[in-house]
Amino acid sequence: MAYWLMKSEPESYSWAELVADKTTEWTGVRNPAAALHLKACAVGDRAFFYHSGKEKAVVGVMEVTRTARQDGDEPRWVSVEVKAVAPMTKPVTLAAIKAEPKLASMEMLRQSRLSVSPVRAEEWDVIAAMGAG
Repeated sequence: MAYWLMKSEPESYSWAELVADKTTEWTGVRNPAAALHLKACAVGDRAFFYHSGKEKAVVGVMEVTRTARQDGDEPRWVSVEVKAVAPMTKPVTLAAIKAEPKLASMEMLRQSRLSVSPVRAEEWDVIAAMGAG
């Protein structure tokens, strides 16, 4: 299983909306590197749902339920289907992530503009523990 972090501005699509919808198509990714990450997603992979914009926090955990398929007219753009798994008991803010030395080499910190980035297993465990309250 691989781990990911997927960003969405809550004004566009929020964790609460995913919980209500149960599943959604993760669409609209138009960065080549982020699209490659989506193409690498496998069924059963886990992803953190990250509210970007003002909030800047990991707020939930999702699971990939369908692999990449074309999103729009161009074959290079893809989407995956995800489902809500569980909320974070305590949102994990960007400030908390930056303050944790074990997370210093996270891809989301190195390439902050990517809307989809990989998360190493040890980073996943740290963030999950931080969000457990």
